Amino acid sequence: MRFNEKELVFLSRQPSERAAELGMRGPKKGDVVKKRLVKLIVNFLFYFRTDEDEPVGALLLEQCRVEREDDHAFSIVFLDEAERRYLFECDSQEQCVEWIDAIIKASYEFMRKNLIYYRTEIHRLTGKDPLEQYGISDETRFQVNSGLPPLPPLPLPPT
Repeated sequence: MRFNEKELVFLSRQPSERAAELGMRGPKKGDVVKKRLVKLIVNFLFYFRTDEDEPVGALLLEQCRVEREDDHAFSIVFLDEAERRYLFECDSQEQCVEWIDAIIKASYEFMRKNLIYYRTEIHRLTGKDPLEQYGISDETRFQVNSGLPPLPPLPLPPT
C-alpha cells in the first residue's frame, strides 16, 4: 500500500478515539514485549515509544482479525499474513475488552456493514432509500452483497 509519511505523522497527532500505554510485541521472531503508547485514530492503530512524538509504526485496521489471547491480552492478525501477529497486553480485563471492541468498530468494513443494515431497516420502515437524497444509492460500495437481503425497488411516482 502506498502512503505519505508526512500525512501519517499528521494523522497520528489528531485526537484519538482511544489511547493508552500498552505492552506490545511485534510479529518478528524474537520480538519482546515493549511498553508503547498506542493510539486508535479512525482506522489506524499508531504506536509510539513512550518518550517520542512521532510514531514508530502504524497498522491499518482493514482485513484483520482481533483475537483475545487471555484476560489481559489481545492480538491483531492480518488475513493475508496469518503468520504476522501483533500482541498487545493491557492493564486490566476491562481495558482489554474496550480495546478489542474499539478496534473491531474502527474498520471501514464494519462501518459499511452497519450503513447497509441501517439503510435496509430505514427502507423497510419508511419505504424510502435514505441514500437517494444524496445521489449515492446506486454506488457499488453501498450495495448489499454480504448476506443481507437486497433493497426492493422503489415504486415509481404516479404520473
